[in-house]
Amino acid sequence: MKAAILGATGYTGLVLLRYLMNHPKIDEIFPVSSSSVGESISNYDSGIFEKELLKKVPSGKMVSIDDAKAGNPQVVFAALPHLKSAELCSDFYGKSVIIDLSADFRIEDEELFIKAYGVKHPNPTLQKVAVYGLSEWYKDRIKNANLIANPGCYPTASLLPILPLIKEDIIGDDIIINALSGISGAGRNPSPNSLFVKRSENANAYNPGTKHRHHLEIKKEINFENNKLKNIIFNPHLIPIRRGMVVTTVCKLTKSISNADISRIYNKYYGNSSFINILKNSLPETAAVISSNRCDISWQLEGDSIILFSTIDNLVKGASGQAIQNMNIRFGFEETAGLSVNGEL
Repeated sequence: MKAAILGATGYTGLVLLRYLMNHPKIDEIFPVSSSSVGESISNYDSGIFEKELLKKVPSGKMVSIDDAKAGNPQVVFAALPHLKSAELCSDFYGKSVIIDLSADFRIEDEELFIKAYGVKHPNPTLQKVAVYGLSEWYKDRIKNANLIANPGCYPTASLLPILPLIKEDIIGDDIIINALSGISGAGRNPSPNSLFVKRSENANAYNPGTKHRHHLEIKKEINFENNKLKNIIFNPHLIPIRRGMVVTTVCKLTKSISNADISRIYNKYYGNSSFINILKNSLPETAAVISSNRCDISWQLEGDSIILFSTIDNLVKGASGQAIQNMNIRFGFEETAGLSVNGEL
């Protein structure tokens, strides 16, 4: 099978390239970059072993979007800046399965999209047909989708621990989510806020409360599952680590419940999930999930409240890994194909 990566020079695109190189069902890859056509991929990722790269990218170089179109890829991964995907994906829709890693198709409602991003959607037709790609929750829809909207890293790490409890209707109306992300979550392009001298020995919240654009994405999914309006406070933080994300969520319970009850709920929803790891006697750590497509989840009961803990690698389960997981679901491959369940040592 052939795959194209739009935006292959960014962190997300390069991680995608590495995973697709090792995917047993992918025969050829078109790494697309509008500004770097003809440049060697090793200029952007010197860690890639060229002999392995050339097996699936014969030129070893970035190619144009026209080259990708001519190659007739069965799947296109769009790792592009916000609003660029909606523009460029149109050329592939109907010919390839599109898995979009930007925010362009995550919110189906036009008014909600405007509220989140401050502009009208540039492609309302595709906006309405996109399927939200939270892999563990929407497999049946993903299996038949031609446009899959990969969730953001913050929503993935926030939603996975809370949705089973929302479905069982044991969470009250107020939800507070505190999320901490590594610097790679800000992307590969340099900015003053991601410079070493700014980030080293420094941590801070940003766009807290209801200001971050991922707030509405999280709220949309929680309200969709429960069909009840919840008050959600979302506080993202940037911390001085390269990659990884840890989320702590505090909720009031609607009924008295035991640890055994919580364990049964998670087993009900995630007992057969390849990438959800429910911890019984420890709290999640970012180091344990780096380079894996895993989400580690734990909890702690405190009186009439529950504290939820989760960790992911923001570049893998929060982006490229979940995109490949969605490809595997869509094409009927083994769900774990090309992905790792183990973190780095």
